[in-house]
Amino acid sequence: MTRRQIAFYTAFLAVLGAGWGFTQPMTKIAVSTGYQHFGLVFWQMVIGAVFMTVINTFRRKRLPIRRPYLWLYLLLALIGTIIPNTAGYQAAVWLPSGVLSLLLSIVPMFAFPIALAMGLDRFSIRRMGGLAFGLAGVLVLVVPGSDLSGSLPAFWIFVALIAGLCYALEGNIVAKWGILDLDAFQVLQGASVTGALIILPVAIATGQFIDPTPPLDAAQMALLASSVVHVLVYSGYMWLVGRAGAVFAVQVSYLVTGFGLIWAKIILSEAYAPTLWIALAMMFAGLYLVQPRPKAALAQVDPISDTDS
Repeated sequence: MTRRQIAFYTAFLAVLGAGWGFTQPMTKIAVSTGYQHFGLVFWQMVIGAVFMTVINTFRRKRLPIRRPYLWLYLLLALIGTIIPNTAGYQAAVWLPSGVLSLLLSIVPMFAFPIALAMGLDRFSIRRMGGLAFGLAGVLVLVVPGSDLSGSLPAFWIFVALIAGLCYALEGNIVAKWGILDLDAFQVLQGASVTGALIILPVAIATGQFIDPTPPLDAAQMALLASSVVHVLVYSGYMWLVGRAGAVFAVQVSYLVTGFGLIWAKIILSEAYAPTLWIALAMMFAGLYLVQPRPKAALAQVDPISDTDS
């Protein structure tokens, strides 16, 4: 890459990080008025499905609906959105937005042992050390005094980590078995449509369906903003992977966490005790060590490649 390209891609990476970080306080606002996870997941998937359908229509890309494709959409809808977002929305009720952003950096650390188990990677002491740093950072969060208002609830931290585990599993599954002959935008559309159809009856049966009748309240506007920003940023991320490479694009993990903390401070006026910054440093050290070399596979370098969350 030329210096001009590097400068452009770096600036673009910063925009992606700022956008993804912005979705974290929006998630916190979305759950602030009592809206529950199934209703939020449904509308998030509907918004993603609509945007991806429009994008693919302009691209003249049709969505295949034969059995192998439907199984792919179902799998990615479950582990890429329904399960992780259900966990994430519940955890957001109890955890600060900044902590949710911090926990996103654990995704590539989860991906490494999964890649080892699936035969996608080789053991590395350096990267195993990165995994240890990341897990130590999580433990720091649950030590009493990590939050200004008292100790963070350990149970909900581990619930929030379910999302990262799902994203790591999703990335490795895609790396091992691929996405048939589809591209990322078609997969995102198919998974979003499938997920919305699955979660709609669940939201209705549990009484969690959200009526979108105008005027929209603050929580609904936050959900809309988060969903739209995420679709745009995810699309930009996939473009950047194709242009600058996955190893370069994965650096967005640092920016998402950093911007997430900044947005939480600006929008929600969150404040943190010194122990959180210790956890942040440990997770960043772990993220640096666990990242693959430039020639490594993509399995563990797509830290936030969820389908719609």
